Amino acid sequence: MCTLEKRGVLFLLTLTGDGEHRFHPDTIATILSLLEQAKSQSTRGSILITTANGKFFSNGFDLAWAQTAGSKTGAANRLHQMVESFKPVVAALLDLPMPTIAALNGHAAAAGLMLALSHDYVFMRKDRGVLYMSEVDIGLSMPDYFSALVRAKIGTSAARRELLLSGKKIRGEEAVGFGIVDSAAYDSEEGVVEASVRLGEKLAAKKWSGEVYASIRKSLYPELCGILGLEARVFATPKL
Repeated sequence: MCTLEKRGVLFLLTLTGDGEHRFHPDTIATILSLLEQAKSQSTRGSILITTANGKFFSNGFDLAWAQTAGSKTGAANRLHQMVESFKPVVAALLDLPMPTIAALNGHAAAAGLMLALSHDYVFMRKDRGVLYMSEVDIGLSMPDYFSALVRAKIGTSAARRELLLSGKKIRGEEAVGFGIVDSAAYDSEEGVVEASVRLGEKLAAKKWSGEVYASIRKSLYPELCGILGLEARVFATPKL
């Protein structure tokens, strides 16, 4: 389901297996627990890299589980449960005291793409994988923190329109052009992870204070952090 491996100062969070990596409540709880574990073990220079195995990074919430509730009301309640339980995952990533990198091995859709965008950097393969927000196609409204995350992380109205209002499946080079991902120059799952590790090692060498890093990150996204209930701690200005 999910694993966390510590390689020196690097934490590698992996969605394991060859499935779609749908976010069932149990999966969401596991991801949150692993992020808390990384936070508790963090030191100066720590880095988090999140990736997955197989064709999908993540295809979003477990809608099949929601639909097995037996009624429209039950399905809506289960979907609401997943939306609410995933919110702390986004908050935990924004509050994590280290740089974060999403290494997309394949498709990232809906909540799966939101997981990726919750990281500081997003790397994508050029040979496989699309970014896709399915809500307009399947008739679901956007949670407020999803919309705020998109506004915070995707800089142009044209890119946000293409992602949210057209149902477009965006491939690597176009995603770079829209400013959604940082790079899409990799031909394999191993390649995108290796590139993420290289960046992680470069950032780790800075040995920044994780608390200061997280505070600055949160200060960049005041609307999103307000919705998530996060506050940026103010640190005293150091004497030069």
